[in-house]
Amino acid sequence: MAKLVIIDDEAAILELMTKLCKAAGHQVFGCTTGIDGIAAIRANQPELVIVDLRIGDVNGLDLVSMCRDQFPNTAVIMVTGHGSVETAVEAMRLGAFDYLTKPFDLGDLIKTVNQALQRNGSAGGAPAASPVTLPSASLRSASSSKLIGHSDALQRIFDIVRRVANNDSPVLLEGEFGVGKHIVARSLHEASRRSSAPYKELQCSAMPEDALDTELFGQNSIFNRVAGGTVHLTEVTQLPPRIQSQLNTFLDEAQAKKSRFSGSNVDFRLVVSTTVPLEDAVKADKFREDLYYKLSVVPLKIPPLRERREDIKPIVEQFLQELAERTETKPKTIDPAAVEFLEKYNWPGNLSELRNSIERACAFAEGDRIKPSDLPTKVTQQIEVPTPSASSGLTKLPIGSTLDDFIKAQERVFIQETLKYNSGSREKTASMLGVSIATLYRKMGLNVERKTTT
Repeated sequence: MAKLVIIDDEAAILELMTKLCKAAGHQVFGCTTGIDGIAAIRANQPELVIVDLRIGDVNGLDLVSMCRDQFPNTAVIMVTGHGSVETAVEAMRLGAFDYLTKPFDLGDLIKTVNQALQRNGSAGGAPAASPVTLPSASLRSASSSKLIGHSDALQRIFDIVRRVANNDSPVLLEGEFGVGKHIVARSLHEASRRSSAPYKELQCSAMPEDALDTELFGQNSIFNRVAGGTVHLTEVTQLPPRIQSQLNTFLDEAQAKKSRFSGSNVDFRLVVSTTVPLEDAVKADKFREDLYYKLSVVPLKIPPLRERREDIKPIVEQFLQELAERTETKPKTIDPAAVEFLEKYNWPGNLSELRNSIERACAFAEGDRIKPSDLPTKVTQQIEVPTPSASSGLTKLPIGSTLDDFIKAQERVFIQETLKYNSGSREKTASMLGVSIATLYRKMGLNVERKTTT
């Protein structure tokens, strides 16, 4: 058992971290102010301090410096938001053991705590407590912990994750903003033999070059701190040229060391992700070609929501369940008409935008059921456009539809009217429209092998 002081001015997060560390067998002193935290540190001289970077009355960096100077046997873990990663790296220069970036999984918290205590124990401090089974609760309020859906595209991703989970080759995840690249990265980690070791994510676009240099290649780099776990570098195309060159050399050296010395501190699984196709960055001379080949051993493209619309309903149901668990309320249901609007909208922000829309709908819904009127206007608002339809001269497309969506809608209506003119003959219709029978079937969403009706 070790003594811990946790300082965070968000009472709910403080309570959650305190409960978890107590469940791991530690004696925990929770404080919501820096002054109380300093008093607790002086009174108890803990083996570990967990402190939020931004607390109202005390600068977290000052507290790190105080522990380094006055309590050298006390390890410090900094907690910070994504926008403060540079400052968190500064905290490590001042003596902090590691940092956690909000939102983080509770599993990452306990793994980092154990790792800090083990390091502290090797220096004469208290030994780490035995590992405990982690609860399923999470501090990830902004995103689901897993990909949901039954589409063929998603099943292919599941299959690849399953097959390469224990393969240590680097994985390249590509996809638009909000498609869930970080979820796939974590899934790879959790499905692998490395799942009991830390998973750490570094936002390459959020840090200046010097901070990246320290975090990637410094004495206490992110690769050393995962200790056999997984490192996920996000927006890897944003790495400056000098850092790309260093990473290229580092990976060569790490591979050489790993092949010569089993169990060395270079043991890690690397996952990188980007919203800009890495090959395009190479062609534009913005990314090293040799580094590209090292990072893209297992390439994986995460499809946007508009390419797997059949997954939207189960995703929404999962979001509703998670929101209910977070607010300790009964899950709301959703009207089929509302689901239809959600399935037609294009979702340029993908999962992130869908989650925000569902949370807004839950806030606006008067009862236990979400109706179309509860959805954001951009989802339900439609544009009336002229079509060749005989029965109605207008069709409706949701705001956010692409030009390709409009063209496809026009094509379908025109094909249907031509089919009617030809009494349902698909061969005559294809000939009249100047397309092959295979093209006609594809545009109608039919199987090419099916026999034509004449």
